[in-house]
Amino acid sequence: MWKIIGIDLGTTNSCVAYMLGDKSEVIANAEWNRTTPSIVYIKGDELLVGDLAKRKAILEPKNVVYEVKRFIGKKYKEVSKEAKNMPYETKEGKDGGVLVVVDGKEYKPEQIAAFVLQKIKADAEKFLGSDVTQAVITVPAYFNDSQRNATKAAGEIAGLKVERIINEPTAASLAYGEGKNKDEKVVVFDLWWGTFDVTVLEIGAEWTFQVLATSGDTMLGGADFDEKLIDWIIDDFKSKEWIDLRENAMALQRVKDEAEKAKIQLSQTERVDITIPFIATGDDGQPRNLDISLTRAQFEEMTKTLINKCKKPVESALKDSKLSKSDINEVILVGWSTRMPWVKDLIKDMFGMDAKSTVNPDESVAQGAAIQWGIIQGDVSDILLLDVTPLSLAVEVEGWLAHVMIPRNTTIPAKKSNVYTTAADGQSAVTIHVVQWERSMARDNKSLGQFNLEGIPSNMRRGEPQIEVTFDIDANGILNVHAMEKSTGKEQKVTIQWATWISDEEIAAAKADADKFAEEDKKKSEIIEAKNRLEAVIYQLENMKKDNADKIPEDEMKKVDELLEEANTLKNKEDVTKEEIDTELEKFTKEFQELMGKYGAEDNTAHPDPDDIVGDATPEAEVVDADE
Repeated sequence: MWKIIGIDLGTTNSCVAYMLGDKSEVIANAEWNRTTPSIVYIKGDELLVGDLAKRKAILEPKNVVYEVKRFIGKKYKEVSKEAKNMPYETKEGKDGGVLVVVDGKEYKPEQIAAFVLQKIKADAEKFLGSDVTQAVITVPAYFNDSQRNATKAAGEIAGLKVERIINEPTAASLAYGEGKNKDEKVVVFDLWWGTFDVTVLEIGAEWTFQVLATSGDTMLGGADFDEKLIDWIIDDFKSKEWIDLRENAMALQRVKDEAEKAKIQLSQTERVDITIPFIATGDDGQPRNLDISLTRAQFEEMTKTLINKCKKPVESALKDSKLSKSDINEVILVGWSTRMPWVKDLIKDMFGMDAKSTVNPDESVAQGAAIQWGIIQGDVSDILLLDVTPLSLAVEVEGWLAHVMIPRNTTIPAKKSNVYTTAADGQSAVTIHVVQWERSMARDNKSLGQFNLEGIPSNMRRGEPQIEVTFDIDANGILNVHAMEKSTGKEQKVTIQWATWISDEEIAAAKADADKFAEEDKKKSEIIEAKNRLEAVIYQLENMKKDNADKIPEDEMKKVDELLEEANTLKNKEDVTKEEIDTELEKFTKEFQELMGKYGAEDNTAHPDPDDIVGDATPEAEVVDADE
């Protein structure tokens, strides 16, 4: 029985895998696809996730939410430009974080992410035939403490105990090394839709996976290449028609869709035509079409600054790993966006070698997460994984300086203590302000939180108190801080939470909200299945009526018509319940069988087995109904 899964919670698409023996395997979703779009549609009590939600994007763009991974664990001021470009509504929360507003209700990004995880969990349970209660979830290597905590919270809201948070490039390297047994130094070039990471690893002959260094940019990815193309298309149309498509959410969504398709096509061809009919209406009331051509060279020129931005993290990771380019044996490509041709050209230029596509760029991260669980569980006993923290962790000291406690690329888990003192006579309390990043001034770094240590004897002079601060970072890259005044033993322990705070009570409330949607979805599914059963019997009765019209007396025919009318009325009733349909079905089936006994005995195929019929029809019926 499998209870734990590995999940790649992606910006654009998500993927889930499990361990089958000593091999990792991807789990297909309910739509039989191996990845699920990280897209959520909300309207009233209706919640759709994945492909069904994606279909709603053009007609109802304000009800479709995507790319929330770029906002998770971040302050609104950090991502305000990206947030304002989304067709759906966003705003700043009271805690300074991002709020997504859909259908008049506010959601934190981790709540939206939880809806995606909840679908993944349900699909995995259906595939595995057992409950799934735990998960290993991946994050970009350059995610900070706030973003890791928020990802963990999303898992908890979805009803999952998150056993481990693992870096995406590290997970991909586990998938790459699966079945191999050789000594290699590898660079993982990890370019997804919303994030970019570079990780340098050493894979030992003894199956030791040691991360030497990591670097990256959590706001650089395929989406940024799309945005450049979207701006180019919109600006060109505006110059020709004097219409700004940014002001129309539906038109903007159509442009986004076509820009993504064009980018994909340019990975395979040298030129693409972008055509969107009836994209807008002019002042004369006549429709306007968008028609423009783009070459790969033009696309790479307009995104040149983004391509160049990918070089610095590569150089930084190599420098921190203390390896030269000549020491690298292979460069592995991970993430859909690495399919863009310029990526291989960049690798060839920087390393003098061809990049390897030996792992599936869309699935390897989820497979690696599943392997990580195998390591934790003990099912995979011959792999040792040593990961690192991507960013320095520091405490603010006098002069607003950031004193580094745990430097970036320190192997985790890690623990470090340092003794500090007071800056004034009689100081009875100190504030421990924890920051993360690489700047020398605390205010220039990411604030992870702060707390007070009180009870310092007031008769102590400046410099006398001995305040020991301990940073303890766990295998998930999440930080715990302990501070103690040595002479009194006064202490304070905290787990540093993300800057956009979500309390345990809010997690519980969000989980209840997610469960409510799941219950509503379950009810709708049950009603659809009941309607399918009823419709199957109606279909059989209509056929019997047609085939035996000359045999059935007028009074019996009237009874058949009344029965059909009653059943169809109930089937088409908007607020019908499953119980009402089941009651009608029991009555209908009984009377139908009596009629069949009289007039349809020769037709052995006429007797319906509703369960068999529903089993064949349900998947398509659910898809159709959900999208109407």
